[in-house]
Amino acid sequence: MADVITYALGALYTLLTVWLTVYGLNGWILSALYWRNRNRSCYTPPVPRRQLPLVTVQLPIYNEQHVVERLIDAVARLDYPRDRLQVQVLDDSTDGTSDLVAARAALYHERGIDIQVLHRPNRAGFKAGALAHSLAQASGEFIAIFDADFCPRPDFLLRTVPHLLSDPRLGMVQVRWSHLNAGYSLLTRAQALALDGHFVVEQTARNRSGLLMHFNGTAGVWRRTCIEGSGGWQTDTVCEDLDLSYRAQLAGWRCLYLPDVDSPAELPPQVLAFKRQQARWTRGSIQCLRKLAPSLVRSPRLTTVQKLMGLIHLSGYLAHPLMVLLLLVTMPLLFYPHLLRGPLNLLGPVAMGPLLVYATGQWALYPDWRRRLLAFPLLVLVGTGIAWNNTLEAWKGLTSWGGTFARTPKFHLEGRQGDWARSRYRLRGDGAVVGEIALTIYALLAAGVAWRTGNSGAVPFLLLYVAAFGLVAGMSLAEMAGLRRRKRSRKVQVTPKGPATL
Repeated sequence: MADVITYALGALYTLLTVWLTVYGLNGWILSALYWRNRNRSCYTPPVPRRQLPLVTVQLPIYNEQHVVERLIDAVARLDYPRDRLQVQVLDDSTDGTSDLVAARAALYHERGIDIQVLHRPNRAGFKAGALAHSLAQASGEFIAIFDADFCPRPDFLLRTVPHLLSDPRLGMVQVRWSHLNAGYSLLTRAQALALDGHFVVEQTARNRSGLLMHFNGTAGVWRRTCIEGSGGWQTDTVCEDLDLSYRAQLAGWRCLYLPDVDSPAELPPQVLAFKRQQARWTRGSIQCLRKLAPSLVRSPRLTTVQKLMGLIHLSGYLAHPLMVLLLLVTMPLLFYPHLLRGPLNLLGPVAMGPLLVYATGQWALYPDWRRRLLAFPLLVLVGTGIAWNNTLEAWKGLTSWGGTFARTPKFHLEGRQGDWARSRYRLRGDGAVVGEIALTIYALLAAGVAWRTGNSGAVPFLLLYVAAFGLVAGMSLAEMAGLRRRKRSRKVQVTPKGPATL
């Protein structure tokens, strides 16, 4: 019986390693496709201003006191004919944000901008519900969407809408995210590195190679008939953007990605906020995998390669639970080293795939790309350390539909300026930290067992887990402890002094 269990664990270990190898190879493939297709032109001649269509700009907002004025100001600066521009602020706020929105909307309405504030009686469907509710009141033929942390550049519509006018089967245009506060901290530098890799390499490679790509939820423009003809905004996942973009492509619509057009946005400065954002993306993308995989596999429009790459794309966040499982099964197999050596050797070369993606992204964007890559070690540790956090959300995505859309707090950070720690929106706690501490201890014990049993090749692999889970847990606890200290300090400061005593 013991031998059966041992070989079952060995088979599971091999399966996990091969599965993770697929995701690593995907980085190599997308990098190769990027280099092959990066110079393909998607130029479209500018459209005379008198021929520009009516565009509705939608701004979904929920409790964004720090950034909502910045967002509305940026949209008001869009270089587009005022008689063909409608702005909708989809305000689901329950705090003072609504007062700021009303004042800003009144100001720009007086200046001749058609700006409307739409309130709903409740947050049913969260962001997807707000987008669906407002679409019925939109006048535009095209719908541009910006989240609260974005600052679109004035020429955004002039550089995106002409593509939609030139191709009647083009349903959506997505632009690259750039960063308002990449240099704020080591954490924001690491996030910028990851996002640049996604937007420069992965999105470009997918789109220009004929693979399925997705709308990133903001900084894009939709053709209204594409939204409506693809089933509209739906609320059964918390990644309504990924869901709609795949449904649109399955229905025969084309999507376009413009890497040379960017829209600056704010990166989360808190590790707790970063983990919340990743958790939402994990749960939503796994829900989309469950929802869309059958239609994707059966689609007569798609080639086998498109289907396979689409499945890898939709399932990408499964890498995190696979990493956790791989760690858990490693310890008992350390006593049977012959079951470890072959599979473990697979991970070395393919693990360089993500590095190639990130390095290419930095090379394409920045003259000082080598210096920016110094954040890569932190990205590796944080990206591994959030595996438990994302495993919990992957399970929720596999076992339930929808869920609360937990917003990522924004703090109006630009460059190195701004202080999030005093904001009421800062996050104060995180239940995943308990699991991260447990996995840190488990990986440390496994590393000790590996050393004692002569499996020295597994020691660096296990110590990476120790450093990754330990770092993320430590950063989370430090933020939580720091906020508690500030709270106690404020209480001491406001406590009135009693009468003097002798």
